[in-house]
Formats: sequence, C-alpha cells, structure tokens
Amino acid sequence: MTDIAKLSTPPFGRLLTAMVTPFNKEGAVDFSLADKLARYLVDQGSDGIVVCGTTGESPTLSWDEQNKLLETVRNAVGNGVKVLAGTGSNSTAEAVNATVNAFAAGADGALVVAPYYNKPPQEGLEAHFRAIANSSPDLPLMLYNIPGRTGCSISSTTVYKLMECSNIVSFKAASGNTDEVTELRMRCGSDLAIYSGDDGLLLPMLSVGAVGVVSVASHIVGPRLKAMIESYFLGKITHALSYHENLQPLFKALFATTNPIPIKAALELIGWPVGAPRSPLIPLNNQMKDELMTIMSSLGIT
Repeated sequence: MTDIAKLSTPPFGRLLTAMVTPFNKEGAVDFSLADKLARYLVDQGSDGIVVCGTTGESPTLSWDEQNKLLETVRNAVGNGVKVLAGTGSNSTAEAVNATVNAFAAGADGALVVAPYYNKPPQEGLEAHFRAIANSSPDLPLMLYNIPGRTGCSISSTTVYKLMECSNIVSFKAASGNTDEVTELRMRCGSDLAIYSGDDGLLLPMLSVGAVGVVSVASHIVGPRLKAMIESYFLGKITHALSYHENLQPLFKALFATTNPIPIKAALELIGWPVGAPRSPLIPLNNQMKDELMTIMSSLGIT
C-alpha cells in the first residue's frame, strides 16, 4: 500500500481552496471575516488558500482591496499554509505589477489567468506569461486556463515553451475535460503540477495525472475532499469513487449558475455571513437556494 506521506509533495499541496471574498452589508470587503474564514478553511483541511481568484470576485475588487486581502490571509494562516494571489489581468503591465506586489506581500505563489476578452494568439499568451514570470523569478506561478470565461485557451505547446521559466511550476486546468491534463502530461511530463479547476472532475483528473484541486466546494466539504484525494493516492479507489459519487449533486448545485453565487449562498446557509456578490453578479434565487439547501441537508452539511 502506498504511503501518501512518501509521495512527492506538489508545490502548493493537494487541496487548495479558491476563497470567496466576504462583503459586509454595505458591500465593502469584510477583512475581519476574511481572516476568520481563512483560518476555518485550514482547519477543514485546505493545504493552501487562493485569494482574489475567480471565486474571490477579482474583477470587481480594486488592486488596493486585493493587496489587503492577501496580507490579511497571509497573516491569518501563518507560514505553514500556502497562500496564492490571483494576479492575472488582460493587461500584461497590470499583471506584472500585481505579481511583483504579491511577492513583496509574502505570497507563496501567484495564480495567473489567461488574458480575458483580448483573445490573444498563442504567441501573445507566451509573451504575456513570460513577462510575468520574468518579473518575479523567485515566485512560483500557476497558469490558469479557463476558456469558458476568458475566450482563449493556453495550448500545451505554449505551456511547454513557458516551462523554460523555472518559476512556472503548475497549471490549473479548468477547460472542463480530462483531455487537457493528458495533453499537458504528454507534452510537459511530471515537472508540471496540474491541478483540477473543477471539483466534479477531480477524481477523473487525478486518474490521468493531476496532483490535486483548486476547489470551491472545499468551503463546505473540505474534509471529504481531503479524504477523497488521500483515498485515491492510498490506492483505495473504491473509497475515492464513493466520495466522488456522493458529492456530485453538490458539485452540480454549486455551479448551477455563475460561480461564486451558489457557494456564497451555501456559506450563508451554514452561518458564514459572507454577503452577496458584487454587481453585476447577484444573489442566488430562491428556487436554486431551496434546491441547494435540500442537497446540503441530504449530505449532513449544517
């Protein structure tokens, strides 16, 4: 039987939570609650926290808010937990500046999404990520591919070229299929740590070479996701499959509409007053909230 502790450790651990950004009733960032939530997520099994990513509503946060959130979470969880900052932008200059600031603020890594809206060709993507990597050569980077939001996709060939930059060490695969993992593994080998960007595809992606997940559901089922990952690497595939199947209704409910609308509602339902998303996102409608509550109750999430 494999001892999971003896396996090579991925650069940011295996279970990372893409943390929501709490807002108060006036719509301002609630930094005190962010501190408490980050600590709670670590207690629930998260190896790392991603701040100011998609789930953290980065498009509607100012850079000052993002910098303070990073500092808040970094101080909250201590040095034993990996903290990544979302530093992506559709402006290369902005992404470079954000990444430099994240390194100065003590981030353990940066999550860098493909430029959205611009739809650059592969040569443009390569130049964009290379500039970011070269700006902070001591900060490990996780490239983030989510074509459903950005309008473009980072090819495995481009990723392979970018691995000339020693700090490009990982990749968040959120294209919605396992083929992406296989193509990256075949092109880049095991030197690139690939994380599932989709809770529902975590187990299938592990089976083709992913090392872990950047999760949304871990806000409310962190211990179960941790157990699924550990079961898989211990060779207890039937146990891992049981977790995977049991949690599928929740995974689907959390993405029944735009993330992070459902997960913020779910957190509210278990007593975390994280507030509504910022406009143009809106709170979860009553029908979806009732459906989510039913699924959570069936799973014993209170």
